Amino acid sequence: MSSIEITKDTYLYWYESMLLMRKFEEKTGQLYGQQKIRGFCHLYIGQEAVLAGAMSVLKHEDSLITAYRDHAHAIAKGTHPNAVMAEMYGKITGCSRGKGGSMHMFDKENKFFGGHGIVGGQIPLGAGIAMAEQYTGTDAVCVTYMGDGAVRQGALNETFNMAALWKLPVIFVCENNGYAMGTSVARTTIETDIYKLGIPYGIPSSPVDGMDPVAVHNAMNEAVDRARAGEGPTFLEMRTYRYKGHSMSDPQKYRTKEEVESYKAKDPIEIVKQAIEANKYADEKWFEEIEAKIKGQVDEAVQFAEESPWPEASELYTDVYVQKDYPYIKD
Repeated sequence: MSSIEITKDTYLYWYESMLLMRKFEEKTGQLYGQQKIRGFCHLYIGQEAVLAGAMSVLKHEDSLITAYRDHAHAIAKGTHPNAVMAEMYGKITGCSRGKGGSMHMFDKENKFFGGHGIVGGQIPLGAGIAMAEQYTGTDAVCVTYMGDGAVRQGALNETFNMAALWKLPVIFVCENNGYAMGTSVARTTIETDIYKLGIPYGIPSSPVDGMDPVAVHNAMNEAVDRARAGEGPTFLEMRTYRYKGHSMSDPQKYRTKEEVESYKAKDPIEIVKQAIEANKYADEKWFEEIEAKIKGQVDEAVQFAEESPWPEASELYTDVYVQKDYPYIKD
């Protein structure tokens, strides 16, 4: 059983947070089509339960690091939607001052450490963040997210070995949406049960229904409790699904419409809404108010990004080194 009880407030939080992620990403897709957002752009639509279930367990002091499908992670961790949208626009008011764009979000204040474009590059970094927490004597943990394609990187094996050896307070989470870009898991690995990759290192590892925030909450709660108690890492394979392509340029010819619809039939937002209705946690008026609230938040984020200024050219030379007067070449 979870040490953090799932209550009425938990369900209401899950619904609101997932709906914000969904509506924000839908608007992001529209803006990308209008060329307001440039470069690469990877939407999180369909995978919201993986974050919602985790955030009902984690504390503000806990760290989170992920790959390049990162807009929802930043919002879930506490970054204001305005700052996320402005970042995608490339504006100075973005959470990375317009220098990271869609793929490289960063928010030190909320302990969100990216947003990483190198496949698997965040895995050893997450263990490093956890090591810093252990070294300084906090009880904070670092949740390190990766895609199913990233687990084939050698860095994962090196990191698993060290994290297990040093009992680092890190939770490794594979968001397995079935496809590494357009290549199915079955075509890229001899072991399709990805969670089993942690077992040889003595890391408690298990599969989780990533479409169900209850399952995610319970699995994350157990993993976080272990990490806080000094018992080391956990590896969770969150089996989820993205409704959209790998990126906005993905024609999605590698899967059928029937497959996508089969996952939409168990949409996490609808499942949570049905649970709220069945338990009479809220009435229709509440749902309408939340819809209106989130629409307002998304509209505000777009307006904020539109009205924010572009970075000055001098910004090329800031945020490069911690030491502000570091003698690097400008000319």
